[in-house]
Amino acid sequence: MQTALASEFRGTTDGQEAEGILRKCVHCGFCTATCPTYQLLGDELDGPRGRIYLIKQVLEGETPTRKTQMHLDRCLTCRNCESTCPSGVQYGHLVDIGRKVVDARVRRPAGQRTLRWLLKEGLGSPLFASAMRLGQLLRPWLPPALRAKVPARQDAGAWPARRHARKMLLLEGCVQPSMMPNVNSATARVLDAAGIETVVAAQSGCCGAVRFHLDDQEGARAQMRANIDAWWPHVEQGAEAIVMNASGCGVMVKDYAHALRDDPVYAARAQRVVALTRDLSELLPLLLPALRGKVSGAGRKLVFHPPCTLQHGQQLRGGVESALGELGFDVALAPVDAHLCCGSAGTYSVLQPDLARALRERKLAQLRETGADCIVSANVGCIAHLQGGTDTPVRHWVELLDAALAP
Repeated sequence: MQTALASEFRGTTDGQEAEGILRKCVHCGFCTATCPTYQLLGDELDGPRGRIYLIKQVLEGETPTRKTQMHLDRCLTCRNCESTCPSGVQYGHLVDIGRKVVDARVRRPAGQRTLRWLLKEGLGSPLFASAMRLGQLLRPWLPPALRAKVPARQDAGAWPARRHARKMLLLEGCVQPSMMPNVNSATARVLDAAGIETVVAAQSGCCGAVRFHLDDQEGARAQMRANIDAWWPHVEQGAEAIVMNASGCGVMVKDYAHALRDDPVYAARAQRVVALTRDLSELLPLLLPALRGKVSGAGRKLVFHPPCTLQHGQQLRGGVESALGELGFDVALAPVDAHLCCGSAGTYSVLQPDLARALRERKLAQLRETGADCIVSANVGCIAHLQGGTDTPVRHWVELLDAALAP
């Protein structure tokens, strides 16, 4: 795709990156066929190719409008288009640039600004845990739409007390400790069963994804630097890996080197952090020898929903299903469209509720076809979003593995 960037973007870091991405696009439209919002809305501007044209026009000097902003807002950033694209277009990075440029030029309505501020400031706040506890206490009386956003209170169980020579860091996340605390403790118990000690670094916190995707990229970079500072002493002491059990956090942390590439202090450390970062599913092949023989009662019929941040963002496919199958679980995928988004997409289900619900209903209908008695996934957002639309239990796969470990 030929480009002629406006002078204000020519030679800038964002402009050079965007131009390189745009020049890879060959207009083929393969991405459109696998775009969830295009499938729902049928509008070229609600597909990757149309959004690429919108971003190109803005970078070439055209004035963006609220309509431009709306079409970029409707993108889930599921990155299915990246998996489909034969030319290797890094659409995710391009849409981040496009949104930043457009949001700097188009003022949002007051209601949108308020909601986005509440999400940005609230989800990573220490007050979120108290708000979640209050919501869980009042859950039976909440309106259905709000009740769907508040998972039932969960018992986290005991954190392992044993010490091991092998140690791995775990990012607890910002909302997961309050919404689904058992995911972190189950991760620690499974690693403990394999002879690995789980370490949570003091002062580590939100991965930065919420702020980054709500147009506070500098605030997100501050969170990235804080995490690197928290992890660095453990990295220097030989931690084997930095484990992510929420794929949405994993895809963000694996992008730290890109986000901090121009930071003279943190660029090299960010590269080291990225090299150590592993989604929990990536560790499964290493854990299998130690876990075989320790798993009992694993015969439940499960259906796995692979989050977009796992299968498209991190390009990790098949690992969870194959490893759980080797341990005796009966795991299926949705018979069709397993590659499509469930509609959670971080804060998307709050900001675009109608589209998110439509995508969820389609996803749940496909998952139900398997006849599974439990849905498993790998990201807190997907789990909460799907559970809000079904009575079938929705869990993180590591919780099922933890429960099946013999005492």
